[in-house]
Amino acid sequence: MNKFNLKITALFSLLFFAYACNTFQYQSTNQFYKKQVKQLSKALLAQPYAISDSLNAFPPPKWVGTTNFDLRKPNFVIIHHTAQNSCEQTLRTFTLERTKVSAHYVICKDGTVHHMLNDYLRAWHGGVAKWGNNTDINSSSIGIEIDNNGFEPFEPKQIQSLLNLLTILKNKYKIPTANFIGHGDIAPTRKNDPNIQFPWSLLANKGFGIWYDSTLAPSLNEHFSVPHALALVGYDVKDTTAAILAFKRHFRQDSTAIMNESDKLVLYQIVQKKLSSN
Repeated sequence: MNKFNLKITALFSLLFFAYACNTFQYQSTNQFYKKQVKQLSKALLAQPYAISDSLNAFPPPKWVGTTNFDLRKPNFVIIHHTAQNSCEQTLRTFTLERTKVSAHYVICKDGTVHHMLNDYLRAWHGGVAKWGNNTDINSSSIGIEIDNNGFEPFEPKQIQSLLNLLTILKNKYKIPTANFIGHGDIAPTRKNDPNIQFPWSLLANKGFGIWYDSTLAPSLNEHFSVPHALALVGYDVKDTTAAILAFKRHFRQDSTAIMNESDKLVLYQIVQKKLSSN
């Protein structure tokens, strides 16, 4: 190879390197996001469907739109752990159409917060879930994924970023204190996230979720029903064992399905706090 060819090869190598450095990995998925939002925007701008035409013997001659409305707001925050090995792996998962999963926010171990979806749009993070009478959690919630494989402690920087984010969300959308819960709470038969090392008590002390007092009532009425109490908190008790496990992971940092007297006293307090918050 002569000197001229060597120079051309070197030049193309430099150009390729420069192109690779300037190409954002998620450029194509960001374009897809913008396209999808544009399509949804068209649906919002369309005149409401005249369903009254099929209800009225004499349909109104013209459509009349109300002047009093705004955007639907999220009323819950659902906290997850990613159950993956890195933040980059999770970002990749949420940008592949075939996975059919997403979240509004992803918090990396170094505290970096990725805002992946507009808060007013519906993320696919809760799956088949139930909390109280709400069976469509995705339509009323913000999903936050924390980079954690499901077995490790959460990094202090992650928790600080989470607290900062929750402060913004609570103030912006007026989310009730009791409505900051975990994926395992709304899907007890399928999920256990965030894991038992998640600092729920710290969050509750900051106003995100309810907690119990350290001084517990001395005893309970003999008619106290654990399944009934769990249902009052919000748990789906079709599978009582799964509901107990979810409750104990959240409030007792325990992964056993046995409710001892102390556990029952904690549950009693959580019921009282939940009822008083309504």
